[in-house]
Amino acid sequence: MRTAVIERKTRETDIKLSLNLDGGAYSVDTDCGFLNHMLELFAVHSGFGVEVLCRGDVEVDFHHTVEDVGIALGQAFNSCIGDKKGIARYADVTIPMDESLVLCAVDVSGRGTLNYALKIESAKVLDGDDAVKQKSVGLFDTELIEEFFTSFVREARITLHLVQLYGKNTHHIIECAFKAFARALKSAAAITGSEVPSSKGIL
Repeated sequence: MRTAVIERKTRETDIKLSLNLDGGAYSVDTDCGFLNHMLELFAVHSGFGVEVLCRGDVEVDFHHTVEDVGIALGQAFNSCIGDKKGIARYADVTIPMDESLVLCAVDVSGRGTLNYALKIESAKVLDGDDAVKQKSVGLFDTELIEEFFTSFVREARITLHLVQLYGKNTHHIIECAFKAFARALKSAAAITGSEVPSSKGIL
C-alpha cells in the first residue's frame, strides 16, 4: 500500500495528515471552511484516502493553515510515490463547472515547478477606516490558493500547470482547479507498468 502519515507541529500550526494513494476514507478538519471544502473535493475526485486534522492560528488569518497543509500533503505524496516505478507519470485533465473551465497538467518529475495561471478577479471591501480591497471567497483570501499549490509542488516534487481557460465566478474557478488537480494527480500516480518512466532510469 502506498501510504504515508505526516505530523508537523510549529508555533503556527499543528497538523496530522494521512494519505493513501490506493484509496480509503476521507475526513478533513482544518478550522477553515473553504479549505475543508476544497480538500474534500480533492479526496473525492482523486479517489485517495485523505485524513487531515489541523489546528492553526486562524485568529490571525488562514495563511499559515493553508500553507502548512499544502506542505504536509506534498510531503505525504512524495513519500507515498516512492521510487516512482510503474507510475504513469504524466496526466492532464480539463474540468468544467458551469461557466468556468480549468486545465491541469501534471508531471511527477522529481522537480517542484508550478505554473499558476488562474485569473481570479472578485474582490471584497473590508470595513474600517482604512478599507482595502482583498480577493476573497467569503472570509477566505483567494491568494492563498497559489500558496497552497506552491507549497504542495515544492514538497511533492512534481511539475504542475493550472490554467484557467474560462471563468467568472471565483468559487467555480477554484473548485475547477482542485477537481482537475485531483483527477490529474490520480492518473499520473496510477500504476501502469513496472519500470521508472524515464529514459534516465530514475526520477
